[in-house]
Amino acid sequence: MDTFLGALAARDVSQVPWAEHVVFTENNVQLAVGDGIWSTATAIPRDYDLKAADPATGQVNWFGFVTEGPDTAVMGLRLKIEAGRVAEAEAIICRPHELGPFPVIDLDRRPRESLLADVPPDQRTARERMIALANGYFDTLQLNDGKLFTHFTDDCDRIENGLQTTNVEIEGYPIAAMGTADQFRLGQYKYDDRLRDRRFPLVDEQKGLVIAAGFIDHSGRMTEVIWTDGSTHDSIFHFPHSFALLEMFKIVDGKIADVEAVFITVPYNMPSPWIAPQPYVVR
Repeated sequence: MDTFLGALAARDVSQVPWAEHVVFTENNVQLAVGDGIWSTATAIPRDYDLKAADPATGQVNWFGFVTEGPDTAVMGLRLKIEAGRVAEAEAIICRPHELGPFPVIDLDRRPRESLLADVPPDQRTARERMIALANGYFDTLQLNDGKLFTHFTDDCDRIENGLQTTNVEIEGYPIAAMGTADQFRLGQYKYDDRLRDRRFPLVDEQKGLVIAAGFIDHSGRMTEVIWTDGSTHDSIFHFPHSFALLEMFKIVDGKIADVEAVFITVPYNMPSPWIAPQPYVVR
C-alpha cells in the first residue's frame, strides 16, 4: 500500500508491481491503469493514515486524503495482492466540488486511536462473526425501522467522509448528538431503500477491522419519515440516486465500536464492476 500511494503521488504507474491482469476502478467506474486519479494527484498527505490488512485474502485497505491541484479529497482505497503484485485497486474519492455528501477536509485530523490499536486477544471476535456484525449494520440501515440487527458499544462513533455524525453538536442536525445505536432506534434512515451488492473483502483480525463495500439506494419516493417516537420529518432525499461506499467497522468483544466510511453519489442503481469485472491487460 505504501508503494502504491508513493507511486500515485508521483503519478508513476511503473513504480507499482502490477499483476499481469489488473482491475482498477475509481468511484465505481472501471478505468485503465494510469487514468483518473493517476493523472491528477499532486500529493498524498500521510498524516491521516488508516490501514487494515488481511493476509488470508491478500487484501489491504487505506483511508486518508489525496490532493489534486488546489483541492483535497477524502479517499478510500482497497488493493488485492497476488504473489506480491497488485491485481485489484478500488478507489472511492469524495471530492469537495462533487456530490459527496460533505466531505469535511481537516488536514489536522488524525485517525482515532481505537482504529489503530490491536484488539486484545481475549476481546477478539471470530472472522465469520465479524462479517456478520458488519452485515447486520447494513441490515439495520436498510429500511431502518428501529430494530437493531447487530450490536454496538455504548460509545460507538461514526465518521462519514471526514465528518463525525454521532455524539457531536452539528448545527441544524440535532440527532448528531445521539449515539450510533440510538440514531438507528429512531428509524431516521427509513429512506435507505436498499443496501445491495454487499462485499466484505477484508477482515483484519488483529485490529478487529472489517472492510465492506456496496451501495445504498434511495428511490426518493419517501418524502416524509415517521420516526419511532411518532414525530414526522422531511426526508433529505427527493430524487433517485445511490451511494457507492467503502466502510470500515471496528469490532471489539462482539460489538461494533467504531465506524468510518467514504462514499460518493452515483447514478441510481448503478451496477458494480466488481460483481463481474473484466480485467485490463497491463502488459
